[in-house]
Amino acid sequence: MGYDPTFLGPQVPLPVAAQAVRELPATHFTVLLDPVRRLAAATAVNVDGRSLRDVPRDDAWYLDPRVPAADQTGPELYARNDLDRGHLVRRRDPVWGAPGVAAQANRETFAYPNAAPQASGFNQSRALWLGLEDHVLEHARVHRLRLSVLTGPVLAGDDPLYRDVLLPRRFWKVAAWALDADRLAAAAFVLDQTPLLPATELAARTHAAAAADEPPPLGPFRTFQVPVADVAELTGLDLGPLAGADVLAVTAPQAIAWRELHALPEVDLGT
Repeated sequence: MGYDPTFLGPQVPLPVAAQAVRELPATHFTVLLDPVRRLAAATAVNVDGRSLRDVPRDDAWYLDPRVPAADQTGPELYARNDLDRGHLVRRRDPVWGAPGVAAQANRETFAYPNAAPQASGFNQSRALWLGLEDHVLEHARVHRLRLSVLTGPVLAGDDPLYRDVLLPRRFWKVAAWALDADRLAAAAFVLDQTPLLPATELAARTHAAAAADEPPPLGPFRTFQVPVADVAELTGLDLGPLAGADVLAVTAPQAIAWRELHALPEVDLGT
């Protein structure tokens, strides 16, 4: 039950948050819920690519009964607007193993602590973000077809407020795989939905949205490959050994700027 830090062989511990969080273990994954922000600070999932199962999607979202309703963001945030309930642990990632276990994992990904509000619509950059784990899994095929994936929103203090919830503008993902019994590799990514608008236009649109009880403006999805250390700095999370396993430390040790991705072949996964 829950995320297994030893799943790859070399240890990949749960992220350690600076703030108080609730640890919510589920089948093959764990959510670290920030009850103040009412969203996950981080999630962690083990993915066994050799035994993934195809389980029908039912979209039956539910409040986690282990947590007071006031400490999690529920259906009221997503009602009568175009915000998407974005899975943090992807629905298909923990859906592996025996049929009953896979079905339970599928259901448990629909608990609201595993959701975060994201801009609606489906564009090329969003498709890229959703395909990253498949791309990394295919890269890991020569190893053991296993990944540990950490994901979450960047919970910034200046995120825009909507219905008493601060809407994250950025999301992060770190995928890790084993090179051998002792060595890890990791790659980190950031999705940014910050609106690309002049300050005056952004203020006007934000004011109009608030008056109409609509979500504040969110931008088109942009996906970047970034150093793992930058994710740790952005989030305040301790990511353990992953910064030291970053493929960018080998392939682009002098790189400073984030690299925007437009297609999966642009992802740098080392040799």
